[in-house]
Amino acid sequence: MSREIDDASLQQAIDETITIVPYDPAWPSRFEAERARLVELFRGQLPVQHIGSTAVPGMPAKPVIDCMAAVASMDVADRDVERLCADGYTTSAEFNRTLGDRRWLMRHAAGRRTHHLHLVLHESPHLTDALRFRDALRADGELAKRYAELKQRLAAELGGDREAYTAAKAAFIAAALRNQS
Repeated sequence: MSREIDDASLQQAIDETITIVPYDPAWPSRFEAERARLVELFRGQLPVQHIGSTAVPGMPAKPVIDCMAAVASMDVADRDVERLCADGYTTSAEFNRTLGDRRWLMRHAAGRRTHHLHLVLHESPHLTDALRFRDALRADGELAKRYAELKQRLAAELGGDREAYTAAKAAFIAAALRNQS
């Protein structure tokens, strides 16, 4: 495949509109396949968790598998980013500089996002909160229903603005985590 096609596919994936689709029972196996690939790449040194809505059975979601992995330091994360980019992920150094204590990467195919990977510090609130929220959605059908409705409304309103979509979900997630404590 030519570099021009790769660049066009990447730009299409970056600009992809947010779409919420019904739950796909293949999502857990897609995560497991990616986790196995990452475990092999890092010889088991990068523990990977399935987070986000694709990790919640029955939950409608963006059809992008969200993964989170814990690292010992941001220096390790930055070295891992280089290795991951050489293995099919892409990222934005500029965007990652705004994140401080985490790094974000994306895999894509045919102009569509397929995976997001978040590198965070061990014991990071990013990791613990993502796992707590995932587990709360798995355990509470009413909470999951309200969250699905919110995501569908926000995707319809903000589908072209990923940052606004993510920010608009933050209050719901924070309230769910507070209520879980």
